[in-house]
Amino acid sequence: MSKKESYEARTEELLLPIVEANGFELVDVEYVKEGSNWYLRAYIDKPGGITIDDCELVSRALSEILDREDYISEAYILEVSSPGLLRPIKKEKDYERNLEKQVEIRTYKMVDKKKEFVGTLTAFDKDTVTILEEGQERVFEKSQISLIRPYVEF
Repeated sequence: MSKKESYEARTEELLLPIVEANGFELVDVEYVKEGSNWYLRAYIDKPGGITIDDCELVSRALSEILDREDYISEAYILEVSSPGLLRPIKKEKDYERNLEKQVEIRTYKMVDKKKEFVGTLTAFDKDTVTILEEGQERVFEKSQISLIRPYVEF
């Protein structure tokens, strides 16, 4: 397990009781470097949407634990936020929530001369995602997918 994965897993483990105690859902945790700064981000949600007060509550509780546990060696910025309307589909519950709905898939490499696909999510398992695109079934290996999220037409 990489340092990044280890930090994310440990943070998720510490964050889950806080999130569940407040009736929220933990959507994702990521530890990323952007420019010269490291960010530890937690995305939370609840029916009806997350408020700034919800984010503040979770951030304060998590910050106290992170200060006490002190397992991240680099300096970082902690962010707690809503995953937003276009939240990535990552976990099984995300796939289940989006079954029979329009999704956007972006692939790492070209597939049939394109890297972006929009279709109805019809099936998934631990290795594959199936969509119906313009009447044609397409099966993608999850390892091919750089991003999958709900499709919203603006």
